[in-house]
Amino acid sequence: MREKVLPADFGIIGLRVMGRNLALNIEEHGFCVAVWNRTTQITEQFVAENRGKRLIETKSLEELVKAVKRPRRIMMMIEAGPPVDLVIGQLRPLLERGDILIDGGNSWFKDTQRRSAELTRDGINYFGSGVSGGELGARFGPSLMPGGPREAWEHLRPIFEAIAAKTESGPCVTHVGPDGAGHFVKMMHNGIEYGDMQLIAEAYDILRKALGLEAGELSETFANWNSGALESFLMELTAHVFHVRDKETGRPLVDLVLDKASQKGTGKWAVQAGMELDVPIPTIAAATDARLISSMRAERIEAAKMIKGPTQQRYTGDKAELLDAVRSMLLASKICSYAQGMSLIRAGSAFYRWGVDLKQIARIWKGGCIIRARLLDTIMRAYDRQPDLVNPLLDDELAAEVAAAQPGWRAAVQLAQGLGIPVPAAGASLAYFDSYRCDSLPQNLTQAQRDAFGAHTYERKDHPERGHLHTEWEDLFDESASEG
Repeated sequence: MREKVLPADFGIIGLRVMGRNLALNIEEHGFCVAVWNRTTQITEQFVAENRGKRLIETKSLEELVKAVKRPRRIMMMIEAGPPVDLVIGQLRPLLERGDILIDGGNSWFKDTQRRSAELTRDGINYFGSGVSGGELGARFGPSLMPGGPREAWEHLRPIFEAIAAKTESGPCVTHVGPDGAGHFVKMMHNGIEYGDMQLIAEAYDILRKALGLEAGELSETFANWNSGALESFLMELTAHVFHVRDKETGRPLVDLVLDKASQKGTGKWAVQAGMELDVPIPTIAAATDARLISSMRAERIEAAKMIKGPTQQRYTGDKAELLDAVRSMLLASKICSYAQGMSLIRAGSAFYRWGVDLKQIARIWKGGCIIRARLLDTIMRAYDRQPDLVNPLLDDELAAEVAAAQPGWRAAVQLAQGLGIPVPAAGASLAYFDSYRCDSLPQNLTQAQRDAFGAHTYERKDHPERGHLHTEWEDLFDESASEG
């Protein structure tokens, strides 16, 4: 007699690498999972490869919905954009009030807000949840950033806390806030990731071009740096990448990788959100631009034949001194990048009334995700001391770290620019730092120009009570000229 299959605790739609790994992760933590993929053969193959596990194969969305116990918890792991709307349209008449539908892809947070509002009218709880950590994270413990109705979160919590990465600070998941909050935070995670990766690339570029370091020594250098304040997944990964050799040629594999970095859009979205919310994130913007210009490889090759830079190509000073300076540049720039990201999350939370807890965001990024780093402990302490901290650069502990790194940071950026080595993200971080700490910026001239050519008005610093003023600058210029 065939054993009756019990109703599933959870449903997964989409069985690409992330979807299948999440399904296995959930199943291994004691839950029965119903799975569906648009291509039936993929579903059949996945279940066949994992016989003996509590996986329920379904051949249609209707069958999937019927297989999951109420309130249903169903997660879409599919491509962002129109495919999500298509699947929601097919699911909507099948779901019932109180059911929970989760988008685990990298969707634009405003799409998540729209979908949430539409499904709420039907009594369906919609979550946009960032999932970070790549395929290994999905399989063994990701960082999860769910945003959706607070009351429905209690139905998701047991599963999400079970499958999330664990650190001494707890499972790397929290209820981020309502509607688009989860996807906004994931977007900013990816923006900080862009900044981190570009800053590491710039440090590498200085070391290979100015000092002539090769893969073996680069691997050792990044491994050493990873033992201190710069400790992070990306630093560890970088040291490993330099260590790998190509099986065909025996050369370091990284030296054979084409210098064209692609992107999926979250970096651009972060920059767009910064512009819309009037929050500067120049390090993340520079990192995004760096990927764009790297994609212009054919154009760059032609430009290199025609446009010449500095004649000096190598650093002639003390090697240890430059290594320390580049390390300082990397640390201080990284702090600025995180500060920008956290500031934008704070602004987004205030504007959309999400109530995001920034300490909790730092906590859930400590494990599972791509930007996990020792720095996040320092950021957590900063928000412990001051939960309403406007910018992490204003925290005494972080300010002290930047102050200690500042001489080397400036020296490394100056050297790179003098040798013609591009450091867009490190340079942007330094400019952000200098602008943020400056009590007198030259935008008084900018605003005077705007008023002179477009009557955009200005405010007087000696008489703020007068409000917005306009001056006929040309008339005054004529008077001044005649007096002279």
